[in-house]
Amino acid sequence: MFTYYLELAIRSLRRNKVLTTLMVLALGLGIGACITTLTVLKLLSGDPLPQKSAQLFYPQVDPFPMDGYVAGETKPQPTMTYTDAMNLLHARKATHQAVMTTTGAKIAPQQANAHPFYSDGVMTTSDFFGMFDVPFQYGGGWTESDDESRARVVVIADFLNDKLFGGANSVGKTLRINDHDFRIVGVLKHWAPQPRFYSLDLGGRDYGDGDAVFLPLQSARAADMAAGNTNCFDEIKDLKHLETAPCIWLGMWVQLDNSAAVADYKAFLANYARQQIALGRFHRPDTGLPDLMRWLRDEQVVPDDVRLQAGLAFGFLLICVINTVGLLLAKCLRRSQEIGVRRALGATQRTIFAQFMVEAGIVGLAGGLLGLVFAELGLLGIRHQPAEYASLAHLDVSMFALTFVVAIVASLVAGLLPAWRACVLAPAPQLKAS
Repeated sequence: MFTYYLELAIRSLRRNKVLTTLMVLALGLGIGACITTLTVLKLLSGDPLPQKSAQLFYPQVDPFPMDGYVAGETKPQPTMTYTDAMNLLHARKATHQAVMTTTGAKIAPQQANAHPFYSDGVMTTSDFFGMFDVPFQYGGGWTESDDESRARVVVIADFLNDKLFGGANSVGKTLRINDHDFRIVGVLKHWAPQPRFYSLDLGGRDYGDGDAVFLPLQSARAADMAAGNTNCFDEIKDLKHLETAPCIWLGMWVQLDNSAAVADYKAFLANYARQQIALGRFHRPDTGLPDLMRWLRDEQVVPDDVRLQAGLAFGFLLICVINTVGLLLAKCLRRSQEIGVRRALGATQRTIFAQFMVEAGIVGLAGGLLGLVFAELGLLGIRHQPAEYASLAHLDVSMFALTFVVAIVASLVAGLLPAWRACVLAPAPQLKAS
């Protein structure tokens, strides 16, 4: 029976080519706009570490003076001083803990006639790799003793290893960074979480390729490598001595495996703030411990204009569906005599309804195919924008499937009223008119 409905629907669509083209075009435009904006929204609001995000937390304390502070309204600072970061790190109150900031790395290749180039780098501590489940292609991360001894070691990304060493195992080789030699101890497999949550507020890029080099914090600072983002709350002469300066420039992440560990760490942070107030270092008692996804929301990683664009796209799709309803109703009225004859020959209302819904479904499939074309064109335009995430705007399998889901749902919704109108047509008046 479905094959029969399908044959009738195709015949009907072929007889009314102009209306069919208009319906497919309307749905295609609406679906293309929706899928384009949804792809960008998914990219920006995705979970960068879905297997572990619920266990990762971002401790916050506030060493700023009381100026401008409003109890219960002022949020803790997003970064912390070196002193506070080291105090929390060495307290070892979490399963894993790592302190980090970004830096610019001038890399000098060893090949003859090769020119130095700049890449993104991260200064961090040894637990960074284990806490974030960073995959390795060769070697591994450095140890806690390397942190304390300020060993000049480095972990490099796969794309940097490909560029400098042709993808071969480079563990043990020397890499010159900012005019200092560092020994390579590990080479990562491809690892570029989107967004790059660990560098938010630290001066790094939020999206795009991963960082090229990862260095022990104290080793890199001893080599005079600059921090990415610094915010000082008192006057300082220079930024060379950030470890003792009244400046916040470090982020910290901790891994807490269960709710009890989270509660204990919150209590630990509150006690730490009270201790620092008693010592005269702190004035504000507020602390924070958002998990990864809450941290991304707090940092407004997804711009408001992207959400607005997604809403406008769905509004445009609604207009397209309404237009499709009108076009389907026009087709229904033009076929009223045909429907009357079929009803007189014994076709039930259910049969007529099914026939029109199959026809709407075909329009939806065609609209979905056209919508894919429009979505690809829209994403191509986004990839030519200067935004950090632009190069990542591609359709994946889930969005490809969603295109046809949206298309079928939209077309069936558009077909409900015309199908109902067709199945309630009285056959007698139509036969008399014929």
